[in-house]
Amino acid sequence: MRHLNRSVHLNRSTSHRRALFANLSAALFTHKRITTTLAKAKYTRQYAERLITFARRGGLADRRHVLKFITNKAVVKALFDDLGVHFKNRDGGYTRIIKLGFRKGDAAPMAIIELVGFDDVPLEAPKGKSTSRLKASQSKPVEEKISDADIASAEEVEVSDVEGVESTTPEESTETEETVETESTETEKSDDVKAESDKSDSSETEGSDKKE
Repeated sequence: MRHLNRSVHLNRSTSHRRALFANLSAALFTHKRITTTLAKAKYTRQYAERLITFARRGGLADRRHVLKFITNKAVVKALFDDLGVHFKNRDGGYTRIIKLGFRKGDAAPMAIIELVGFDDVPLEAPKGKSTSRLKASQSKPVEEKISDADIASAEEVEVSDVEGVESTTPEESTETEETVETESTETEKSDDVKAESDKSDSSETEGSDKKE
């Protein structure tokens, strides 16, 4: 029989359960609002509100007592300096639980636990699709290989262009100019030969006309 046995187990050992409530309380003090299962939210409320009561007192012994449960000194400092002052004139009821429905997959009831008086704090944005570490590690080398290949091909193209430019040396340019000049002189000579042949033909035709 479970008479006067009000302890919660949550399918965890005692040390694991204490660490769980301490971590959830630290996250609540840091972000002012967290999302968890309904059962965890109910028992985190008891744990967190007890620590806020110690923060309202603000003594050195109270600070050391809280450090037994939350070992993060930055969180404890924020708890005593900010939240203790914020709830100084409030006697209990420091947190609020809002039910969200059921989680996909195992249909666990979900809830938001938040600190009262911090309604302006926005909810955390939903996380996008996360890729596994294996896929991320496999995709990175492929991208690097592709980029290296592209760089190598681009360098080869640049080198070929430079070689093409270098291949046209001044000597080759002079040779091309000489060939152009020789071609022009040959065309001029052929034109002169054609003109002389035309003149000879015209003179022959004139002599034949005189004889007649």
